[in-house]
Amino acid sequence: MYIEQGYKGEIGLWKYFVIPLAFMGFMVMNYIITINSPISVEDTMQQLIEQLGSNTVLIILLLPLSVGLLVVWGWTYLVHRQSITSLTTSRKKVDWKRIFFSFGLWTVLTLLLTGIDIYASPDKYVLNFDWAKFVLLAIIGVVLIPMQTSFEEYLFRGHMMQGLGILAKNRWVPLVVTSTLFGLMHIANPEVEKLGHGVLVYYIGTGFFLGILTLMDEGLELALGFHAANNLITALLVTADWTAFQTNSVYKDISEPALGWDALIPVFVIFPLLLWFFSRKYGWKNWKQRLFGKVMTKEEFVALTHGESDMA
Repeated sequence: MYIEQGYKGEIGLWKYFVIPLAFMGFMVMNYIITINSPISVEDTMQQLIEQLGSNTVLIILLLPLSVGLLVVWGWTYLVHRQSITSLTTSRKKVDWKRIFFSFGLWTVLTLLLTGIDIYASPDKYVLNFDWAKFVLLAIIGVVLIPMQTSFEEYLFRGHMMQGLGILAKNRWVPLVVTSTLFGLMHIANPEVEKLGHGVLVYYIGTGFFLGILTLMDEGLELALGFHAANNLITALLVTADWTAFQTNSVYKDISEPALGWDALIPVFVIFPLLLWFFSRKYGWKNWKQRLFGKVMTKEEFVALTHGESDMA
C-alpha cells in the first residue's frame, strides 16, 4: 500500500505537479542549451575542471540536487501535510536495515564486478589515486551523493509515483511514467553525447528496476540504498573524461568509449537477478497486483487502515 500512503496528506492533485513540472522544465531548458551549445559537454566539463578543480565542479553538480531533496521534503511536510515517513514507506517506520542492506549488497557487487573488469582488461585503466584529493572527494561524496540520489528517489519513486498512482488509480501508469522520465532526465549527460541515445536504455531500465523495487517492497528503502551505493562507489572507484562525475577516483578509465553489451547486461541480467534475490529475501508475492493492480480509493484505504488499527 505504498502509493496509498499519499492519502495521509491533504490531497490536492495539483500539489503533485508543481515540483515535477518545475524540475522537468529545468531539465528541458538544460537539454536545449546543451544541444545548441557550440562547445561539447565534454569540453565544457574539462574547462570547468581546469579552472576550478574536479572536487569543486562535483560540488557544483551535486549541490542543486541535494537542496532539491530538502525542497521535496519541505513541500511534502508543509504543503501536503504528509509525514516524510509515509512518503518513504508503507511501514510504520523507515526500515534502515533495508537501506543499509541494499547499499552494502550493491557496494560489494560493484567492487567485485569492477575488480574483475580491471583484472581482465588492465590496459583500459590507469591508477589515478591521490590520497589528499581522494579524502576530500570521499567527504564530498559521503555528504552530498546520498542527498542527490535520495532527491531523485523521493521525487520520482516517491512524490510522483504516489501522485500519479492516486490520479490513475493503478500501479502500472506511475511505474512506466516515472521510470521513463527518470531515464530521460539523463539525456543531457556527457555519456549520452559520447555513446549515443542508445545508452538511455540503461537509464530507463534502471528506472524500471528501482520502480519495481519500490512497488514490490512497498517502500523506497531498497531503492534509496541501491541508488546511493551506485553513484557513490562509482564516483570513488572509477572516473573517465566523458562521464557526468569526473572525480579524483582510485582508477581512471582511458579506453575509447563505445556502446556495447556492458551497458545492457545490468538491465537484462543483473537487475532481474537482484529482483529475484530481493523477492526471496523479503518474501514478495502477488507480483501482478503489486505492479499492475488497482490503487485503492481514499475511502477504501481509510477503512482498511482503521480496521487494522482496531484489530491491533
